[in-house]
This record gives sequence, structure tokens and C-alpha cells, in this order.
Amino acid sequence: MKVYIVTAIAVTLFFGCESNFKEVQKINYSEFTPGGDADNVNLKYTDSGLIKVILLSSKMLDYSNVEFPFTEFPKGIHLTLYDAKAKKTRITAKYAVSYGLTNIIDLQGKVKIASEAGQMLETEQLYYDQKNEWFFTEKKFKFTDLKGTSNGQGIDFSKDFKVINSQRITGELESEE
Repeated sequence: MKVYIVTAIAVTLFFGCESNFKEVQKINYSEFTPGGDADNVNLKYTDSGLIKVILLSSKMLDYSNVEFPFTEFPKGIHLTLYDAKAKKTRITAKYAVSYGLTNIIDLQGKVKIASEAGQMLETEQLYYDQKNEWFFTEKKFKFTDLKGTSNGQGIDFSKDFKVINSQRITGELESEE
């Protein structure tokens, strides 16, 4: 009989401590919730009266309330970038995160970028440095323009496709050199 009583007390203490441990864990746990949540976003960024960027997304989560602030687009993004002559560069991705302190946008999932001049790049992940207006990735990519199509891994380029640096590339392209 004593064995059953001791066992019952030990089990009770064990489960009682488990419950307290979970409560202690909750005290040190901080909620990671967005400071803002928006649906069907249509944002236009202007500079000196000219539209520079149009951002469309069905869902935007703003985490400006955390130590390293960012904005998340969990349902994808459609960006249109305009240059000084109002030429468009269109970008789509299934997911995106914009980091406020670094001005880097991380585009993921069937990323496609196309210029008015007919250049198009497709990849699974692409970063955009907003300050320098520069794209880069180490992922595999497919690049198409009027001269042909090439595939490769690792590329960086200006938003207007005037400067392109590719790493491992396959396919045929005409060169001006």
C-alpha cells in the first residue's frame, strides 16, 4: 500500500513540476506578432511628384515593432519599378520580405522580373538592394532577351538590365564585343 501512495505522490509532483515549468517558459516567451496587418495593399511611392514604385499585395504584415524591423508579404508581391524616363520593370514573387534597416527585399518562389525592353529573368530567390537599385542571387536562373536564352547559377544586375554579371552560365547569347 505504501508503494502505491509513494508512486501516486511522485507522479503528482512530476506532473505538478511539468505544469510549473511550462508556466515559467511562458513568462520568458514574447509574442512575435505584427504591429500592422493589411489586406489588398496598393502602395505608390513617389519622389518629386514622380511615381517610382507601385507595390501590390493581397497581404502585408508589418513587423516594425521588433528589434530588426521588416515587412512580410506572405501571399506574394507585384512590384513595378519606374526609372527616370518612366520605363517599367515588373517583378512578381510568391513571397517577399523587405528589411527596413538594410533596404534589402528578399523575393522568393517563382520570382519573375521583366523589363520593357523584353529582358526577363526567372529564379526561385532574388534579392533587391533598393538603395543601389541592384538585383542579385546565387540560385539557378533563366535569362531571356532578344538575343536568346541562357541558364546559369548566380547573377547580379542593375534594375534596367544594362549591367549584368553572371557566374556559371549555359546557353547561347550574342555578344556586342
